Amino acid sequence: MEQSIVKDKKQKDNYTISIEVSQTPQEVYDAINNVRAWWSEEIEGPTDELNREWFYHYKDIHLCKMKVVDLQPGQKVVWEVIENSFQFVDDENEWVGNHLIFNIEALEHGTKLTFTQEGLTAFNECFNVCRDGWNNYVGNSLYKLITTGKGEPNPKEGDGYNKELADKWHLN
Repeated sequence: MEQSIVKDKKQKDNYTISIEVSQTPQEVYDAINNVRAWWSEEIEGPTDELNREWFYHYKDIHLCKMKVVDLQPGQKVVWEVIENSFQFVDDENEWVGNHLIFNIEALEHGTKLTFTQEGLTAFNECFNVCRDGWNNYVGNSLYKLITTGKGEPNPKEGDGYNKELADKWHLN
């Protein structure tokens, strides 16, 4: 797993993380779109249909409505944050307008996935919590879903990684 902050054309320092796997670009694409299997079982709505919206939440700590704005099989997935509410920061809408971009690149012996959240920067109040969340959900859970067929999403019932985050950062 490689994690860094990269500059985009707008000169924002966006959060990004990259992973490399031996699976094909199409297998990576399919795993990304199976969001309930790596991020949260609580997601409502279609996550793999262009121009459709879906809803993610963890208790009242984080509520988010996403729109699928780009689907290029085996190459790219992009979501736009339509609505967002964080209970633990002053600006609850920090993510609104952000793009969550999954770039898929074929390698000689596998695939490189680079996830970038355009708009999530070190200047965001939620940055440390969000960085920890994405490091886990992309770098661990999505990686495991791609490589083993089983991710570690936040469960509908019981405690998952979101509870660990909430405890670590005193968000309860």
